[in-house]
Amino acid sequence: MAKKKLIVPKFTSEAEDARWHDGHRRKLESALERRAQEGSTLTMQQAAARAKTRPVTLRLATADIDTARGMAAQKGIGYQTYIKMLLREALRRESGKQ
Repeated sequence: MAKKKLIVPKFTSEAEDARWHDGHRRKLESALERRAQEGSTLTMQQAAARAKTRPVTLRLATADIDTARGMAAQKGIGYQTYIKMLLREALRRESGKQ
């Protein structure tokens, strides 16, 4: 039996987009793995690298967290996601990989 194709709808806001993707995360990850196995341009190693995360505990200033929450809300994403994006961007810039 063929799997039903997951169709990503058009969104009217970033918040709507984030909610949809968050709600369909498992289906999207499955589709990503399936495409990689079928010979997509994305390899299984790349897919696995994206999926690997490790929980960490960081102590941040309350003001920094409040600022991140506000900025993330404007973008329609979670503040932890926003902080990860900022960290990834800074690490890429500092390592010279831009």
